[in-house]
Amino acid sequence: MSEPGSTPSPHIRVRNLDSGRMLAVRAHVARTRRERAIGLLGQRGLTRGDGLWISPTRGVHTCGMRFPIDIAALDADGRVIDQVVAMKPWRLRWPRPGAVGVLELPAGCLERSHTRLGDRLALEMLDAGSGAEAPAR
Repeated sequence: MSEPGSTPSPHIRVRNLDSGRMLAVRAHVARTRRERAIGLLGQRGLTRGDGLWISPTRGVHTCGMRFPIDIAALDADGRVIDQVVAMKPWRLRWPRPGAVGVLELPAGCLERSHTRLGDRLALEMLDAGSGAEAPAR
């Protein structure tokens, strides 16, 4: 999903700190305005373990998408302040006050991970090349 000629976009691992469940083992980080605008458009779907972190944003849409997704809006502390399970294509989720970003996941992921409003999610940066956790700086 990186732009041609640019450095590869980072990826994150996402864990629910309250349930202990993993939501994504390798979620793409939409770091540029263009990547945030395109999001998952043109994709055929998400597989288990995949996802997309869009930040900064407070709301999302699924206009032009071909598949349903789960979404979780997070505040600055990583708390889930809004969520939608299996949001169908051609829908809009209005911005939520206090949201700093939205995590898009395969449909059903929030239920499988027992993620609820108020849960805290940890977003761990992965090393761009290996998929391993990046060293702390």
